[in-house]
Amino acid sequence: MSGAYQPVAPEPVQKQDFSTKVNLFWRRVTDGLELNQLWSQFQMDARSSYRLYSREVAVSRPEGVRHGKHWVEVSKQFFWAILEKLSPARRVLLLLALLMVIFNPALGWQDKEGSHFISFDLRFYGGLILFILLVLEVADRVVMKRDLQIAREIQMWLLPVNAPPVPGLEIAFATRPANTVAGDYYDVFPRKASDATTKSYVFAVADVAGKSIPAALLMATFQASLKTLAATPISLGELVDSINHYACCNSQGGLRFTTAFLGEYRPETRALTFINAGHNTPILRRKSGVIERLEAGGLPLGIVAETSYESATVTLEEGDWLVIFTDGVVEAADPHDEEYGETRLISVLQGGTDLPPVKLLSRIMVDLDIFAGNTPQHDDMTCVVVKVS
Repeated sequence: MSGAYQPVAPEPVQKQDFSTKVNLFWRRVTDGLELNQLWSQFQMDARSSYRLYSREVAVSRPEGVRHGKHWVEVSKQFFWAILEKLSPARRVLLLLALLMVIFNPALGWQDKEGSHFISFDLRFYGGLILFILLVLEVADRVVMKRDLQIAREIQMWLLPVNAPPVPGLEIAFATRPANTVAGDYYDVFPRKASDATTKSYVFAVADVAGKSIPAALLMATFQASLKTLAATPISLGELVDSINHYACCNSQGGLRFTTAFLGEYRPETRALTFINAGHNTPILRRKSGVIERLEAGGLPLGIVAETSYESATVTLEEGDWLVIFTDGVVEAADPHDEEYGETRLISVLQGGTDLPPVKLLSRIMVDLDIFAGNTPQHDDMTCVVVKVS
């Protein structure tokens, strides 16, 4: 009958052969990475883990101590460095599992007549405990990674995506945290100048001592104090003094200090007044090719509350370039543990002055990647490139 429902037979499901299943499983495990990429990733993870544990290990051999005895002692220190990263309950489980796997003590029961004997291979149960410990550690890592991702999103809200339009300047930013969250800070934002009649622009690049969550929390307090104080009609010197007093209250007696470069730019005169608080000296490349360094300032913020800061002023001219960076850029290491260095950074700058800031900045970051190779990034990297047009 026309118009009647005609059931459609389902298409036959094609069965996957064994090799296809293995390939799908392997791709799921490796995320599609090649073997050389997996090996490089493993090397980076191994170096990072070694740096974590070796902080608590005295690797150098004291005079008069035999090599064999020294390396036994180093192995013990590494073992304790790993063990103490676990909770007490997990330490006990790990020790129990290692005893089972290494020594495999024989356990069993025999009936009264001696005709039946039941034995247990404790290596299996030791391996099972190790697997359970792995699952627990992975669960902790997943929870921490989720929390860190939320922290990273909040931190990114504090940093500008694009620079504001500043008359006569072209600006580009780049930052690359060593971990999920970072202790580097950068910003360019307008404010009323201290005379309260003209508009100026604040340039800020800062680096909190340390990495990860502690540094990120202090970076957030630095950002909040800077934005709050910059909204008041005070000079750059007064601004830095006030930030330093606040930083000293949160630096754990100077242990968590902050290096910073703070500048105030006035478009009508092209004058940049700056204070360098213990930060890497920015590079000012004049149109003629001459390199100047912006050094005037004082100690890092958060060390001495009553310290004084020297300010200086430079006049920017058309064709000049200004590069402000944190130590993670110039201290990036290659596989031979050699640092990138300011000489190489200046060389890239000198060879890219015909480029717009965004492309020059991209060239700097690519050159850093080529230089470092598979070496894990050990510090946060931040770079601000400014072209005077």
